Amino acid sequence: MKIPVTIIAIFLLGIGKSFAAPLDTLSITGKLLKAPIYSQIANGYMHYDTITDEDKKLMYQTKAIKYTMLALHYFSRAKDSIGLRGCFNNLSRVYRSQKEYSQAKWFALQSNAISRAKGDVSGIISSLLDIASIKMDIKDYPLAISDLNEALKLSTKNHLNRAESAVQLRFAILYNLTNNYDKGDVALKRHDFINDSIRKHDEAVLAARIKAEEAFENKKKFYTANNVKLYNNLYFKRIASL
Repeated sequence: MKIPVTIIAIFLLGIGKSFAAPLDTLSITGKLLKAPIYSQIANGYMHYDTITDEDKKLMYQTKAIKYTMLALHYFSRAKDSIGLRGCFNNLSRVYRSQKEYSQAKWFALQSNAISRAKGDVSGIISSLLDIASIKMDIKDYPLAISDLNEALKLSTKNHLNRAESAVQLRFAILYNLTNNYDKGDVALKRHDFINDSIRKHDEAVLAARIKAEEAFENKKKFYTANNVKLYNNLYFKRIASL
């Protein structure tokens, strides 16, 4: 019996509809998986500052922008704010290297906005340092100082020593650019003092960990030796009783 063409068409249409949702989901998922891939490719080109050949360096920068933009598109579709922030940071860095300061500042501000929305203090400080550095590049020193003051306040309030050290270094650079060498020297000394304190703390933590590990090993050896001795005593007593 021949099946009418219209029935075949309806049947195929029904199959198509029944599989449409899963296929759409797979398609979307596949596209979203492209984001980290493009991001990884872009990161490979972010090492352009190690290249001395200017033409090759420009090519790397162009590729970094291209693949970061592609990653940005898919991170945006996935509503992945961390991925977006990473893209904004990369784009800001590349455009700053190219002296495209308006674009560099805009992307740094987007990164800052995401960190503020997430309440990520470290991210806020990091983006403020980037924004301040861009403003120093264009000699907008008063606004750069404002950003650094906010970063300093956040780092000290939250006891983020490494962040404060980075802030003090930026202050030292800014003060030297504005011929305020005394303040620059104070900021640099503060930067060195914090770094020295961090180093001493890390060394103390490492020494304590090594000491704890050695104590554990010694205790383990002691118990092992005692267990062997106890086993031998029991063994020989048993032999003697036979």
